[in-house]
Amino acid sequence: MKYKNYEATVRYDEEVENFYGEVINTRDVITFQGRSVEELKREFENSVEDYLEFCRARGEEPDKPFSGDVVLHISPELHHRLYAEAKRSGKTLNSLIEENLASI
Repeated sequence: MKYKNYEATVRYDEEVENFYGEVINTRDVITFQGRSVEELKREFENSVEDYLEFCRARGEEPDKPFSGDVVLHISPELHHRLYAEAKRSGKTLNSLIEENLASI
């Protein structure tokens, strides 16, 4: 499920016949629940809106969904090897690393 770039996973608990959801692309904890798909969607959106309002009221920036920017510290030797491989293959260093990470 997605709403305002927040993405959630949902699980169903058969024992209590209820859906439980959690936003997964932010470090803050945003959860919601509902008995039907319609209620679950509504509560997901309400939870995101409540979270954004809570942050506004406190004067804080909400934790935004992950941007895709990752700071990575590696040895100079590995950096050089990756850079050389990217040049040999006609790619940018970023695209070479992204392709390799995507294969994991």
